[in-house]
Amino acid sequence: MRGFLKVSIASIALLTSTVLAQSDDMPTLNVEPLCRGIATQAANPTETGGPDLTFKACVTSERAVRNDLAKVWPTFAAADKGHCVRLANTGGESSYTELITCLEMARDVRKLHSNYTKGID
Repeated sequence: MRGFLKVSIASIALLTSTVLAQSDDMPTLNVEPLCRGIATQAANPTETGGPDLTFKACVTSERAVRNDLAKVWPTFAAADKGHCVRLANTGGESSYTELITCLEMARDVRKLHSNYTKGID
């Protein structure tokens, strides 16, 4: 039993370190499904108020956001990266715009919480 426990603890430690390492890596998202949807809606004559983006312009915009995100990626907390990457990959289409928004909001909430607990407004 003791040997099994040692193996299990070692396995958990290895998996945890792997997950933490992965959550710190800049993800590669597939933005094409999102951009196809935006382009399709923009081309639909019954759709009003939607973004008037072509597929190519959308992909170009998402790549620019990814480049900007890569510059600030190391500044975000690992826990927030892991949460936001999982969120970006859950369900519908992935977006770097959504990912950076999630990270910025998480960072700002941490800062507000820190200021609040210190008694600073």
